[in-house]
Amino acid sequence: MQIFAPIALFVYNRPKHTERTLKFLKQNELAAETRLFIFSDGAKTPEEEENVMEVRALLKHADGFKSVEIIERKENMGLAESVIAGVTRLVRDYKQVIVFEDDLVSSPYTLTYFNDALNRYRKEEKVMHIGAYMYHLKENKLPESFFYRAATSWGWATWERAWDHFEPDIDKLIKGFDAKKRADFSIDHQMNFWKQMKDFKKGKNNSWAIRWYASIFLKGGLTLNPSQSLVNNIGHDGTGVHSGINDIYNVIINPKPIKVFPKVIAEDKEAYEAIKGFLSTRKGSFVERVKRYLKEMRLFR
Repeated sequence: MQIFAPIALFVYNRPKHTERTLKFLKQNELAAETRLFIFSDGAKTPEEEENVMEVRALLKHADGFKSVEIIERKENMGLAESVIAGVTRLVRDYKQVIVFEDDLVSSPYTLTYFNDALNRYRKEEKVMHIGAYMYHLKENKLPESFFYRAATSWGWATWERAWDHFEPDIDKLIKGFDAKKRADFSIDHQMNFWKQMKDFKKGKNNSWAIRWYASIFLKGGLTLNPSQSLVNNIGHDGTGVHSGINDIYNVIINPKPIKVFPKVIAEDKEAYEAIKGFLSTRKGSFVERVKRYLKEMRLFR
């Protein structure tokens, strides 16, 4: 009898986003077989208390899953510490976990994809992370799923044996990089992953995700990804703690299940080049960047 991975859902102060995330998760074909653990962080300020309580009120009506457990934090842990603690707890108890945040809408087959991949690569030490999000890649002729080096944080899964390699200490991580590794890590300098590492060191961000990717990279690990995204992030509307207003990363969710998984445990070179191409042009022309900036300024007034 198959044991399905539990979901760790991390929520904070966005009731409408949380409601949509739960609605789409509940529509997954494996929802009724899946245990849901919801980690609700405490309010950072008195002004945020009302929204936090509104989120917790709607969580009491969450159903459609095998079980629902709500963990309400009395204090504000922050997203990074909340994710690290929640993932660590569930992989200890269940040896695997599926991770969602409160701003993701999913395909009806997202949980199926995660569980199929978790079972397929359970004993493959090199495979450390399963991502559900993928950029909108033009002329996408890639296989349904492929291996790649970087870890996406918008809907993902892993095993205890991989999470055991998570290194939270930024100094230890930075020491593992030389110039070549920094270039490889940042997709030939097309993505600001190394800047995120330096910003964490300076206290400018508190990202668990960049430390998780760095942990995977330094172990020579790989991540599994769909060529067409199985989730979309609805949090780039100015409401998120760690995200502004942006439509660069909006995608159309794959309406079909993933049936084909790679047999060779190696990074897909065509996928790497396709992603690198997307990253190099993702912000568009100078005129497009100016228009986006002006749009953000209008919305923040």
